Amino acid sequence: MDEITLVKECVKGNAKAQFLLFDKFSKKMMAVCLRYSKNQEESEDVLQEGFVKVFSKLKDFNHTGSLEGWIRRIMVNTALDQIRKNTKFQNDVQLESVDYHLGESDNQILGELMAEDLLKLISNMPDGYKVVFNMFAIEGYSHQEIATTLGITESTSKSQYMRAKGYLRSKLEITGDGR
Repeated sequence: MDEITLVKECVKGNAKAQFLLFDKFSKKMMAVCLRYSKNQEESEDVLQEGFVKVFSKLKDFNHTGSLEGWIRRIMVNTALDQIRKNTKFQNDVQLESVDYHLGESDNQILGELMAEDLLKLISNMPDGYKVVFNMFAIEGYSHQEIATTLGITESTSKSQYMRAKGYLRSKLEITGDGR
């Protein structure tokens, strides 16, 4: 079944089509949810809530972009909603001077890390760092988009991103190889 037919059938309430859509995208979207969540259980909750939103808004999907990208944006927004519920996040995102200055060697070290190791380090970041790092470095949002989405200033987004990179650098220096 092609994506256009799949979407039409899901909108009609066809349970088989809904299962196919979930099956097609759930693993990729779980990876997105894991990057924003504290643990597997929270990720599963975000995934479930995200797919509820996907199915309820699917009638609004206009096929101008990719279905996967549209679903990914819903998952990211659902994960961000979950983080907003946590008041600790609001304390993490502050406008402060950036003390970290990363050079070319830092980018080389990050490039050499295994993806699994990097994801583990990212998952242990403070929420404010983790959210901005994920949105900027992994999801491809601009600092302006991040600021608008999170209700912070663009300079706060940049500050949190630099702090996230500094956090990763300090963890790499402690462990030597990220493991």
